Amino acid sequence: MEKNLFNAALLTIILDPGSAMPLYRQLYTAMRQTILAGTLPGGTKLPSTRAFAQTLGVSRATVIIAFEQLLYEGYIRGIVGSGTYVEHVLPDELLRLPNQQLSSEQTQKAQADTQLSARGKIIANSTVAPLHNWDDVLLHRAFRHGVPALHEFPFKLWSQLAAKRWRNVDPTSFGYTDPAGFRPLRREIAHYLQTARGVSCSEEQIIIVAGSQQAINLSAQLLSDPGDDVWIEDPCYLGARGALLSSGAHLVPVPIDAEGIDVAYGKAVSPQARMVYVTPSHQFPLGTTMSLLRRISLLHWAAHTGSWILEDDYDGEYRYAGHPLASLQSLDQADRVIYIGTFSKVLFPGLRIGYLVSPPALIDAFIAARAAADRHAHMLDQMVLTDFMAEEHFARHVRRMRALYEGRQATLVRAAQHSFLADILIVEPDEAGMHLLAKLPLTRRDTEITALAASAGIAVTPVSKYYMKHPPTNALMLGYAAFNEQEIHRGIQALAAVLHSTKNNDPAAALDNDSG
Repeated sequence: MEKNLFNAALLTIILDPGSAMPLYRQLYTAMRQTILAGTLPGGTKLPSTRAFAQTLGVSRATVIIAFEQLLYEGYIRGIVGSGTYVEHVLPDELLRLPNQQLSSEQTQKAQADTQLSARGKIIANSTVAPLHNWDDVLLHRAFRHGVPALHEFPFKLWSQLAAKRWRNVDPTSFGYTDPAGFRPLRREIAHYLQTARGVSCSEEQIIIVAGSQQAINLSAQLLSDPGDDVWIEDPCYLGARGALLSSGAHLVPVPIDAEGIDVAYGKAVSPQARMVYVTPSHQFPLGTTMSLLRRISLLHWAAHTGSWILEDDYDGEYRYAGHPLASLQSLDQADRVIYIGTFSKVLFPGLRIGYLVSPPALIDAFIAARAAADRHAHMLDQMVLTDFMAEEHFARHVRRMRALYEGRQATLVRAAQHSFLADILIVEPDEAGMHLLAKLPLTRRDTEITALAASAGIAVTPVSKYYMKHPPTNALMLGYAAFNEQEIHRGIQALAAVLHSTKNNDPAAALDNDSG
């Protein structure tokens, strides 16, 4: 019976290879319309992707991508060991029939959506990272960006420092403590910033936070009101975008050029913006370094308007050529800069410790805001990090990782150049950072290549996902810090296979030879 239903439905699906719309999108649209029309009722079992592809005369990957989109949107569901079925309750029906009897989970979700405040809805719908249909294995595959070389971190040493702290524990240190953070750690961070990053600060100005996103959120809540204009880079780190949106800010996307954020554009569209978020040392994700003239222009504007600058130095430790320009904070003569740093990239993301450098006049306000957020950071982690820095393990680790990442970047560039990708993918070295941009020709959209790469076991990120308004750069982000030479070479070979197989303009052809 199910087979007859599907054969009848198949007669309504017509794909046009000559259309500008990709085949997988045509198939997704036709399948969705067929399901909504009731031709394929709820509970109908669908054929395997391989059998369906053979029937339609298209690549299996075309079917896989269409099925994945239908699965993501709630039109079909997969049952392990059984197959793929049409859902009984469709998302469109939920929209049309709000009073229909729903499952308890669906009811709770619908109720939550109606009960959220206006700000709550903004927070709930804020994307802090590109959405990927990756499983746990793919999360650790090349070329996942933003992840340090965790296998190279001295966890044994870290555990020894932690054990030493426990052996000599002072019970009074584990009560409610200073919201600004463990003072010895603040002292170590201030010394590090003064000597290694050129930041002018005292330990009193250091506020320990749970990461850069918390620092951004606290700054926005303290220094702007809901509805205030806030400049953000376009493209921009999604975590910063989410943190600012959650504070109620009205985001003003300002484009990035070869010198960094376009201050003149920002002044033209929002001259009295309350705040600006920038990554001047190594713009995320494009990698641009803000020029000295542009830094001075931004500081002059902030001083003149009384605006605030959030300077996020998320991976400033990793510079491989030339000398870094002075931080905005060190150039600031009007105390308009809040400098933000984190240990996620230089140590490990699981260590939820970051910091901000407050202007002197705002120290008490930031401490109060920190206390209101979650009282204080985890004390043992702060103590162990203090010892790690005081005994100079931190400085040695940074030097070792800088050399390691520089070599891995060079490996990635060479691998890309020697894998017959030159006519498809442009991968050039960068003076800093933990990822490279791989620029694509306009005929291949970065989002489509990302989906195909994921199906082939490769974790790349489309740069276009980080844009809000301006025409996006059509490129992929390739992280290299977490991967050794063999993993980089295997990843490039797999990516090359995906890209070369799409030359017929069928973005799903890369999986034609998939035997799974």
